[in-house]
Amino acid sequence: MLSELSIRDIVLIERLAIRFEAGLAVLTGETGAGKSILLDALSLALGGRGDAGLVRQGAKDGQVTAVFDLAASHPLHGLFEDAGVAVEPGEPVIFRRVQSADGRTRAFVNDQTVSVAILRDAGRQLVEIHGQHDDRALVDTASHRDLLDAFGGLASDAAHVASLHRTWKDAEATLARQRARIEAAAREADFLRASVDELTKLAPEAGEEEALAEKRSAMMAAEKVAGDLNDANETLGGPASSVPEIAGLLRRLERKAPEVPGLLDDVNEHLAAALDHLAEAQNRIEQAIADSDHDPQALERTEERLFGLRAAARKYDCAVDDLPALAVTMADQLADLDAGEAALSGLEREARDALVAYDRAAADLSARRAETAEALTGAVMAELPDLKLDKAEFIVHRTTDADRRTPAGIDEVEFWVRTNPGTRAGPMMKVASGGELSRFLLALKVALADRGSAPTLVFDEIDTGVGGAVADAIGGRLRRLSDGVQVLSVTHAPQVAARAAHHFLIEKSGGNGSGVVTSVTEMDRDARREEIARMLAGAEITAEARAAAEQLLAGAG
Repeated sequence: MLSELSIRDIVLIERLAIRFEAGLAVLTGETGAGKSILLDALSLALGGRGDAGLVRQGAKDGQVTAVFDLAASHPLHGLFEDAGVAVEPGEPVIFRRVQSADGRTRAFVNDQTVSVAILRDAGRQLVEIHGQHDDRALVDTASHRDLLDAFGGLASDAAHVASLHRTWKDAEATLARQRARIEAAAREADFLRASVDELTKLAPEAGEEEALAEKRSAMMAAEKVAGDLNDANETLGGPASSVPEIAGLLRRLERKAPEVPGLLDDVNEHLAAALDHLAEAQNRIEQAIADSDHDPQALERTEERLFGLRAAARKYDCAVDDLPALAVTMADQLADLDAGEAALSGLEREARDALVAYDRAAADLSARRAETAEALTGAVMAELPDLKLDKAEFIVHRTTDADRRTPAGIDEVEFWVRTNPGTRAGPMMKVASGGELSRFLLALKVALADRGSAPTLVFDEIDTGVGGAVADAIGGRLRRLSDGVQVLSVTHAPQVAARAAHHFLIEKSGGNGSGVVTSVTEMDRDARREEIARMLAGAEITAEARAAAEQLLAGAG
């Protein structure tokens, strides 16, 4: 509920604070006193369009603050939490809007910066302004279906339909994704099968390329050493070896040695030693060949495996280490193709079932909306005669299309009116004049009572162009509305003012070079009588006007 509206540096208002309590509060005063300024300020505080013209001449900026008492269970707490704004349950919520002279604005909730969109969304849930700010009120056709549901207590049914719509759409999306996967796999079926066969036979493993490359390098080094060892072994023990020739030479010299005592002893000794060393060298070479364990066929097999993996990586344009994952992916795609039809049938069945469930619930909701539309029409029509709209007609224009499935159901709802018999009915905002529109909206709000309403309603000169019994009827209905919600009304009708629980007088003073000041004062009963007498009589208040004002106050209870 709106508890306080504080305004500073807006147009000609130096400093002004107004506290509104529960019930019906009216604001009266002479034309030009500043009533429209207050509503402009309130609209700005609630996220309305900024206007540099609101800033007092010579000032850099101005600001307006609106303070609300917010119930702990109000859904706005969720909005503020999502926006990162700290609002303690049970504590006042402070909206603040700063308007700069250059046209820029800034928005705050509890002194924390928020977007204007957040301020506007929150404001719409707290206050409805009917009048020159009708873009915030019932003339927004997007709200009419929700208002009809609120009147008929259909909110839970509508939420159920919205849930079934999400379920159906999710099932459709899942089905579409499965179809796309199957179609993509089918387009590449032959390639997939050949690739899966090839990769299955290849059976690549993560890290295998590096291991094979290291093994190949080691085997190639061993191969090179083995070749040299074989050459050495061939030189020492092969057919061309000179060892047998040296051995034969040694034997001949040994036979000649006795013939020349002492001459060949050293020669024979060194030749014998050389033969022993060569024999030992050959043994060592043969042992080294055995220890090197070089297998040319093993090297060939290693190279074939390594080159095969690299060729596959080039073919599929990926790293060798990615081949195992690619093999799994292709196998899954092929499995989708092979098993997809069965899965597709199941998903199609789920989507059909979800659609049937939605259609059934949407049709039931539509039927209940039709009944509710008749009841709302009757309730609004019952209010029209006293509001001098006895020849007018209120119509809940509802169009139903079973093929237009939306989260809100299959109905489009808009409030229409016919102002006179024989004229064309049409949207309320287009057909009704300003005064008629205000009275239609009042009748609608009375019919809706506390259903589908913001906790605070503001009516801007809803009584324009009417008087007497009609004005009294308007005042009575505003008073009835205030039993369930807080109501603020800017009025020129004494019959409306007399019905108020709180009466504020707006006055303007100054203007002789010192600036104009607007003041707002809550009046006691005597002051109210004087103001209502002024509203009845004009500039000169007569005894008769005071008596009539007293009668209005007494009659209003």
